[in-house]
This record gives sequence, C-alpha cells and structure tokens, in this order.
Amino acid sequence: MIPLAEIQKAATVLDGKIIRTPLVYSPTFSKMCRSRVYLKLENLQETGSFKLRGATYKIQSSLGQLGKRGVVAASAGNHAQGVALAAGRAGVPATIVMPGWSSITKQEATRGYGGQVFIHGQSLEECISRAQELAAEGRTFIHPFDDLSIIAGQGTIALEILEDLAETDVIVASIGGGGLISGIACGAKAIRPQTRIIGVQTASCPSAYMSIRKNERIHVDAGKSIADGIAVKQLGVLNYTIIRENIDSVVLVQEDDICRAMVMLLERKKLLAEGAGAAPVAALLSGVLALPSDSRVVLVISGGNVDSPLVDRIIRRDLFRDGRIMRFSVCLEDDPGSLARLLSLVADSRANILHIFHDRSGKDLPIYLSRVELELETRGPDHVKSIAFALKEAGYDIFIRSHRAFGNG
Repeated sequence: MIPLAEIQKAATVLDGKIIRTPLVYSPTFSKMCRSRVYLKLENLQETGSFKLRGATYKIQSSLGQLGKRGVVAASAGNHAQGVALAAGRAGVPATIVMPGWSSITKQEATRGYGGQVFIHGQSLEECISRAQELAAEGRTFIHPFDDLSIIAGQGTIALEILEDLAETDVIVASIGGGGLISGIACGAKAIRPQTRIIGVQTASCPSAYMSIRKNERIHVDAGKSIADGIAVKQLGVLNYTIIRENIDSVVLVQEDDICRAMVMLLERKKLLAEGAGAAPVAALLSGVLALPSDSRVVLVISGGNVDSPLVDRIIRRDLFRDGRIMRFSVCLEDDPGSLARLLSLVADSRANILHIFHDRSGKDLPIYLSRVELELETRGPDHVKSIAFALKEAGYDIFIRSHRAFGNG
C-alpha cells in the first residue's frame, strides 16, 4: 500500500506540471445503468494519457539521483510519450525502447516530445529487457507500472476525483500492468474506504483477472486487442500485491464492447478515447458491472491516443453492425439508364449513398451484365429492411453483406 502522504506529495510536485483533468457528468450513461455516472477525462491530459503523472513525479522526485546519461523506458506508446515529455521538461535525456508493432504515430509523437526512440522486439517484456540493458550503461530505468513513484503519481487521479465528488461510491479503471488502478486504489481507499474499486481488462489479455482468481501472479498469452495499452501479460510485483488487497473486483470486456464504447464516447460526449481508455465504458455498456441503483460511479477514461485510420475503421464497423450502414450488391443489365433507375429508388428510400463501385469486367459476369455495389447510410435496422423490401419489390435480386463480411473486407 502506498501511503496517502506519498500520493499527496506527488500531487504537490505535479501541481502546475500537468493538467488537472475534468470530471464530467454523463446523462446518457447514467440513464443506461440507473446510476449517476461521471467520466474522469485523462484523455485530455498532456500527451493524451494519465502516464504523464507517474513519469513526471518519478523524474522530478529523483533529480540529482538520475543516471549520467538520463533515463530509459520501455513502452508501446503512452508511457513513452509521458517519459519523453517529463524528461524534456526536466532537462534530462530520454531513451525509449518501443516494440516493432507500436504505431508510427506514437513513435513520432515520442520523438516529438524529445525522446530518442529505439525499436526492439515484439513484446513489452522484450522492450523492458532491452531498456534494462541500456540502464546498465548509465541511465535510470523508469518502469511503466511496477514502481512506487509511478504508482503514487497515478494515484493523484483519486485525489482529484474525491475532491470533485467526495461521496464517490465506485471508481472503474482499466488494468494493464496495474500502475493506474494501484495508485487509484491506494488514494481512494485511504480517503474513503467504502469506495469500491473495479478493474477492467480485455478478455484478450486477462492477466489481472486470472491472477485474482488463482490468487497468484499469473502470466497469460495475449491475443490481438484494440486495447493494446492494457494488453500486458503479467501484473507488476508491487501492483499485484496492491490489487489483491485493495481492488474489489476485476471484470472482462470483449473487443466488440470496446469498439462500441469508443464510438459512443465520440457520438454522445464528443470524446476520443483509445481502446484502453474506453474499457470502463465498455464494462458499463456490456452489463458486467454490478452497480447499486443510484450510486455515484466514476469511469476513468485513461487515454485518447488512437491512430486516425483505426478510428475510421472502428466507427464504420460499429455503424455497420448497428444497421446504420447498409452494403449490398446487385447485377444490372448493362444498358443506359439502369444504374440511374437503381439510384433513384435508393434516393426515394431516403438513404444516403456513401460509396458506389460499378464493375463491368468481373470474370463471373456475363457480357451483358454489370455488378454494382452500394454502401448506404441508414437510420437503423428497420430502415435497412424497408430499403431491401423496396428493392426486391422493384425486381432487384440483391445480396446484402453481413457486418462480419464488411469487417473483413
């Protein structure tokens, strides 16, 4: 357990060096679970995530003790950016080891904050091992989560939550290596012991979930996840101890739930959240949280660093699954006016055409036919059914693609 005094000291050090992120009420999410739901917006933090807190406190509290060649860290993105910015502000060189699969956007952002980036390996464990080798050359290693100062820095989130909402009943936060929720638990339980702390993991990498069930620190295999920021195969040693003693429960969410949560945050709250940041909302929407009626619930939106092309894919996939995008193909007589008649019928159905592909040269097409594929914006499943009915009534034999086919296309 990190003493409250240490977290309060961290808050003093961080004052003026980070953003005190807002806590906002969400009427939409509150109605969904019959509780009062608030969002702690760490996605609005500098560098786009909570990681700047721990990195800044670690570096600032260690000035004068750092290696002669500065600091070194291992990260796929958020910790990398936090360390790079915190080190730069402290006038300290920062070396960051990132895995080969880390996004180019996050690599360039880390360089933009002043970090020297090395690409190494395909896992966080390999990156940490390499970073520790570089530390032996005269650099101070800054662990992404298994460190007292890092945990204390992240714990300042709990202080802010309870200052803004003193009677918080439940705090829900995502779990990767455990630094975020460890700090939140230490701070919240010290101030208000009855506050429940619930951790959320992706089912693709349930390291904390399995560790709690088995009552030991478990190493798991990680599957591909949209929430790559929490796809950590094993909790830190300190983190496991704190989580075991102070976390009330850990729940799992599925990939589709995370995608849906990201889209809802964009549409309903105009907030961009990465997969790890949206995981608490995914837990709320999927129903895995057992919340007492009328309780005061805070969902920690821990980060917003997501690549733009991925945002587009997530939005389109979710809209397609919800029936707000319809995609179908139809074969037409390759005569003047045939395409115009089809499009006129679509317009009469009050659908908006997003994309159209007209193919006259398919190997399986007779010479007198062409294939047209349309993607339409619709009002929902009922609208899709009415469009399909109108097309079939007009004599068109259409093939409607499923959302799974769309997702793989």
